[in-house]
Amino acid sequence: MPFSRKSKAMQIIKEYNSSDTTADILIDKLIAWDVKIIFSLVGDGINPIFESLRKRKDEIRLITVRHEEAAAFMASGYAKSTGKLGVCLATSGPGAVHLMNGLYDAAMEDASVLAITGVVPHDLIGTQYTQEIDTVSMVKDIAVYNQQITGPAHAETIIDLACRAALSTPGLAHLSISTDIQQKTLKEDDHSEKAAHLRGSSTFTPRAEVPSDTVLEQTAEMLNNSAKIMILAGRGALKAKAEVTQLAEKLGAPIAKALLGKSLLPDDSPFTTGGIGRLGTLPSKQMMEECETLLILGSTMPYLEYYPKKAKGIQIDRNPERIGLRYPVQIGLIGDLQATLKALLPKIKVNTNKHFLELAQERMKDWKKTLAKLENDSGKPIKPPFLVKEVSRLIDDSAHISIDTGAHTLFTARHLQVKEGQQITVCGNLASMGPGLSYAIAAQLAFPGRQCIAMVGDGSFTMLMGEMATAVLYNLPVKVIVFKNNGLILDGFEQEEIGSKRYGIDLQPIDFVKIAEACGAEGYHCNNPSELEGVLKAAFASEKPCVLEVEVDPATAPDPAEKIKA
Repeated sequence: MPFSRKSKAMQIIKEYNSSDTTADILIDKLIAWDVKIIFSLVGDGINPIFESLRKRKDEIRLITVRHEEAAAFMASGYAKSTGKLGVCLATSGPGAVHLMNGLYDAAMEDASVLAITGVVPHDLIGTQYTQEIDTVSMVKDIAVYNQQITGPAHAETIIDLACRAALSTPGLAHLSISTDIQQKTLKEDDHSEKAAHLRGSSTFTPRAEVPSDTVLEQTAEMLNNSAKIMILAGRGALKAKAEVTQLAEKLGAPIAKALLGKSLLPDDSPFTTGGIGRLGTLPSKQMMEECETLLILGSTMPYLEYYPKKAKGIQIDRNPERIGLRYPVQIGLIGDLQATLKALLPKIKVNTNKHFLELAQERMKDWKKTLAKLENDSGKPIKPPFLVKEVSRLIDDSAHISIDTGAHTLFTARHLQVKEGQQITVCGNLASMGPGLSYAIAAQLAFPGRQCIAMVGDGSFTMLMGEMATAVLYNLPVKVIVFKNNGLILDGFEQEEIGSKRYGIDLQPIDFVKIAEACGAEGYHCNNPSELEGVLKAAFASEKPCVLEVEVDPATAPDPAEKIKA
């Protein structure tokens, strides 16, 4: 039976039966931590855990994938889109190794993920046995909690510690369990004398730390005395939409959104200048160059050349290691962003001089005219901005959009006009190719009634396109938009930027319609701009998983904003 829940902060400690195994305790604990889904691929190194999952299948759902890398990306995407604990499970040896790319994604973006890996029987460790991998050592550089479970008694405490660490830090936690230990029962395992009374619990209350009033006063004084303030907001600000908007309104400050914070404000908000960096807007770059004070909210936007050359800096982040990481700041506030802004807002005076904000708004009008000219180019072959504009226009106001990595990322980031209620998931810091479909599957599982779209390149989609079969297996109506140009186009342009010639970027063309149909999904193809709207509407209206292959112009350069000309 699962734990009794009186509240998230008060739990009844469960006493397990002597016949309960380590695997039974593991699954029971996950249920107690409100884990609804676990992503995995079967293997003999985790068969006992699969048996425990089978016995509790009415309480926790097993999603079986075609590749463990996808399982890890799904767990990471699930955590990013829900704020809940994402869980992935892999067998010993290669299964665990396959998780690593997705685990790095979770670790680099502070996604609350628990990875569980099987290990060879405990008395074979160190003997070079088949599929023997030291998974604890493998993830030690990226995990906030990382332990090997020694038995069911040990599991009673360790599993709770791992889940709590993943949620409260937040980040990646990892547990390794030998196959024979998974089967071991409590009656075969006694607490040591010193640990006789040690038991875990699923108690958890999110942290909401706030800096001291003295630091808040200093921050308010600097902001109140600044004329030209620019706000840079990222992923850490997503839960503080109302507070960020109130702050921008009081200060008369434009907001540039890092890619991970794209859904913070709708793109038609009068306070935002859109994205920043190579995939950002020209007004964001201009306002950054001209600001006197930069306020960084939950962002470590990596493009250093897009920060101000000389401005006073203030940064708010929950992680002290990020303070001053990208830009030198005079004041660094460490705490929960939403709680900190709530405490800061009453100390902020209304700036009646809105000239800086009005300048940003005028520049955005001109910028949108430039974008409109690009987006309205309906020539052949289909231009990526035209494709993104049509997708943006036709998707639901509540759509979840997953963005993969490649040239299409720049076009999507710049031309997708995110609306209030829409959500974005992207592999930002790791910038790995391949996770777009996995993110969309995770989002569809988390939000069954929501339209879930994946924007992918033909190169990135190919890496894990077998997961279309996963979408079909679980009847998940995800829509995958493939930018097909038969090449790794972003890499080609980057080679030319350093003075090299294009080399090694050509891709053997794949018929993605046939791939989709072979997996049991629907496939659509479009190479005519005049037919794009109809094809998109047909795919979006379908209740089945769909792949829409769109042949796009490989000559359209994914340029930074300062090089764009309509």
